[in-house]
Amino acid sequence: MEVYLDNSATTRVFPEVAELMTRVMCEDYGNSSSLHMKGVQAEQYLRYAKETVARLLKVSEKEIIFTSGGTESDNLALIGAAAANNRRGRHLITTQIEHPAVLQTMRHLEEQGYRVTYLPVDSCGQIHIEDLHRAMTPDTILVSIMHTNNEIGSLQPISEAGALIKRMNPGTLFHVDAVQGFGKARIYPKRMNIDMLSVSGHKIHGPKGVGFLYVGEKVKLHPILFGGGQQQNLRSGTENIPGVVGLAKAAELLYQHFDEDINHLYHCKRHFIEGVGKIEGITVNGLLSGEPYGHGTAPHVVSVSFKGVRSEVLLHALEEKGIYVSAGSACSARKPQPSATLKAIGVEKSLLESTIRFSFSVFTTIEEIDYTLQVMYDKIPMLRMYTRR
Repeated sequence: MEVYLDNSATTRVFPEVAELMTRVMCEDYGNSSSLHMKGVQAEQYLRYAKETVARLLKVSEKEIIFTSGGTESDNLALIGAAAANNRRGRHLITTQIEHPAVLQTMRHLEEQGYRVTYLPVDSCGQIHIEDLHRAMTPDTILVSIMHTNNEIGSLQPISEAGALIKRMNPGTLFHVDAVQGFGKARIYPKRMNIDMLSVSGHKIHGPKGVGFLYVGEKVKLHPILFGGGQQQNLRSGTENIPGVVGLAKAAELLYQHFDEDINHLYHCKRHFIEGVGKIEGITVNGLLSGEPYGHGTAPHVVSVSFKGVRSEVLLHALEEKGIYVSAGSACSARKPQPSATLKAIGVEKSLLESTIRFSFSVFTTIEEIDYTLQVMYDKIPMLRMYTRR
């Protein structure tokens, strides 16, 4: 049996998405900037993609900028907003557990003379609104807080943060990295005081290499790519029509059975946590007090530390049985340093390199979870014996 439990890294493309993209690539392959019928056809696809995404977010299609993915969306939001608003101030706020696409961009901005405050999180991986309140200053021009943590599935109080930011300083921009949250929670930027929102296609059963950035109509943003002036001069370059159509179709399919799919994911998560809890010496990271089965966190992510077993060893032991998981964020999995997220929530040092992330999708079945659990029941005692030797 093959079991894919690394859906936070990437997802299997919906068959309908692959079929539509193939048609666009092989038949309707025009450039949307061309004036002939092939170009007009491509422009219609682009309009469909923008209208679809905008409808799901309840925003205007003019506020959707397609990018190459979450990393570019985050970079455009942070660098573009900082450059466009630096006369009003040079203070930025983010959290200690952001994705590297945000954290490394913030480091870059620090080198450019901006001052960055990194908010701490508690043992559940959540910020405290009081800390955000204390960090805000008159020259704070941008706050960036992720919606859903990619490693432990913690959810941030986005609505409360947005309300606080706008109450304290209406001019401060609020960016949300929703790469892991979009499609797993209903996110409405205008209701939540979100000025910019980053999303990636391959996390929602769409293609890799495409994403979008929601940019509120009143947001001042400088481009970071220059060229032909496509997409309102904010993101030059020929639009990736097959990609944006695939992203929009994937989002459309996810929202058709949204509540049913979310219930399925939480059912999988509860079943997995109940089963893995039977293994001695394990810790499920980031669970809220009073929510032992993961409600109040993302429906698709479970982070488990296995005492006495190195994560890389367990990962390959599971792989031998056709089970695919992750030792952390796929974007930093090949780097030797311990997870910044696990350190920030206070995971003890001995467990930092003994943690596995399991992440589910609408394709995940209870049978696959039961198979995974049984393999771990068999493998982990032997791996611990080997480690002690």
